[in-house]
Amino acid sequence: MAVKDKKATQEKKKKSTLKERAESAQKTLRIKLVRSIAGRPKYQREVVKGLGLRKINSVVIRNDAPEIWGMVNKIPHLLKVEVLEKK
Repeated sequence: MAVKDKKATQEKKKKSTLKERAESAQKTLRIKLVRSIAGRPKYQREVVKGLGLRKINSVVIRNDAPEIWGMVNKIPHLLKVEVLEKK
């Protein structure tokens, strides 16, 4: 009996985390490179590359996630970010 109860609580936890992920997945970020990476430190160029940006005025759409915000916060002077919500 105790094993079944443990499995049931684990399944409930999985469902709740999936629900939270679905709610956060409704938001996306539109990220645009507005300044050149020429002459910037290597770590800043790598962050730009990691976001998927290549040239000035290139735009990518990414899910709203803490990992993406961490990258954006490293180079806010090079980017323009808009939060888009799906309907």
